Amino acid sequence: MNYVIGIDLGTSAVKALLIDRKGRVCGEASEAYPLIQEKSGYNEQNPELWVQGTLTAMRTVVREAGVKPEDIDGISFSGQMHGLVLLDQKRSVLRNAILWNDTRTTQQCREIEEKLGEQLVSIAGNRALEGFTLPKLLWVKRYEPELFAKADVFMLPKDYVRYRLTGHIATDYSDAAGTLLLDVSGKAWSETIAGVFGLALTLCPPLVESHTSVGTLLPAIASETGLPETVQVFAGGADNACGAIGAGILSEGETLCSIGTSGVILSYAGAGAHYGGKLHYFNHGKENAFYAMGVTLAAGYSLTWFKETFAPGVSFEVLLQGLEETLPGANGLLFTPYLVGERTPHADAHIRASFVGMDASHRLPHFTRAVVEGITFSLKESLDILRGAGHRIDSLVSIGGGAKNDTWLQIQADVFGADIHRLESEQGPALGAAMLAAYGSGWFDSLAECASVFLTRSRTFHPRQQQAKRYAGLYEIYKRIYEDTKQLNEQLSAFRSL
Repeated sequence: MNYVIGIDLGTSAVKALLIDRKGRVCGEASEAYPLIQEKSGYNEQNPELWVQGTLTAMRTVVREAGVKPEDIDGISFSGQMHGLVLLDQKRSVLRNAILWNDTRTTQQCREIEEKLGEQLVSIAGNRALEGFTLPKLLWVKRYEPELFAKADVFMLPKDYVRYRLTGHIATDYSDAAGTLLLDVSGKAWSETIAGVFGLALTLCPPLVESHTSVGTLLPAIASETGLPETVQVFAGGADNACGAIGAGILSEGETLCSIGTSGVILSYAGAGAHYGGKLHYFNHGKENAFYAMGVTLAAGYSLTWFKETFAPGVSFEVLLQGLEETLPGANGLLFTPYLVGERTPHADAHIRASFVGMDASHRLPHFTRAVVEGITFSLKESLDILRGAGHRIDSLVSIGGGAKNDTWLQIQADVFGADIHRLESEQGPALGAAMLAAYGSGWFDSLAECASVFLTRSRTFHPRQQQAKRYAGLYEIYKRIYEDTKQLNEQLSAFRSL
């Protein structure tokens, strides 16, 4: 039996997944690493910890599965998007990586918008947000000029790890699309954008497809992991692109709902699609394909915050039993999940969450249901934009924490007005990375063929007419809360630092 390894380089840990030709998970290992938060809004990591964690996870997953190292055909990657790693001419790391969730670059975002205007969206497919890579480059250029002068190339997180394994520098289109430096439709680094900010295109790594082999393991890496030097290493993709592959979002009409710390509605999109900056528009991990995506910043995080704050002694399983004890609408209680601001459809770092409609009759199960419904309403706003742009969405694949509870899946079906599919075995972006390795290794003629073997939908939840109608009315009220509380939150912000 032959195997591939999918590696997902996340924000808090790296995960290695060992998969056989039938798509069965034969082993899994993960290694955690810390954030570095020197100031409010700063989020950095030491790239060396990514490398060491990856090597340990690879070594562990092969050893504990008891497979022969020579039976590993390929390795590929999924990775946290947008993070900035700067290398000098000797390929030494110049500073800690600045991560996707670092918010120090608001000034640089305004500069980008001012200098490029609507050109930015027409070329890069996205508006300037603090998470993207270009604002980070401009921040380093502005505040660490001596260090920036030494920079020879920038890399994205997973690409740096892969470079350390193979000695080959490259990035794939799906990850490059999250930099704001890529001409998304043209699949090339943008001379226009780079030129406006005095950045040399030589600073950008070479571009490859996600299933492209970028080399084999370096002798020292092979020795450390116990794998042969002949193992092919494939470029891989951004975590959202690999999550889409791992959920089978590979053709027109396929859409994904992912509820983790943040929440994502992601839909397969055609070339040249435009959403006016209301949604993210990125290159897919599938060749010559794209996807559109809306984001709720605090999706699962809202539920975690609620539990830790108001029910710290209650397990998530027990807490979510409250969904079954209450009716749709939580007895007139609404929640907006703006705990850390919002991304879609309101790119607003200052808006804050609200419970609206509280009275003395409300108990813990009502609040729990309101939080879950509020998260789902927020995701529906992204779905509405997609449908308004011409996407026909009759069903979605649901993954993440929101797919682990039957009642929440039924709420998604009722709120979205669409069938909701659960996967039999959900492994997220790591599986997407493994599928890229399987396709790149020649196991299948296409990613779609790979998905037909690796993925099975185990259950479907259908919208219920009466509940869907009730939710439609509640949703109209929910959408008003943002505008009705925006000014209040701006005024309250003056008191938050006191």
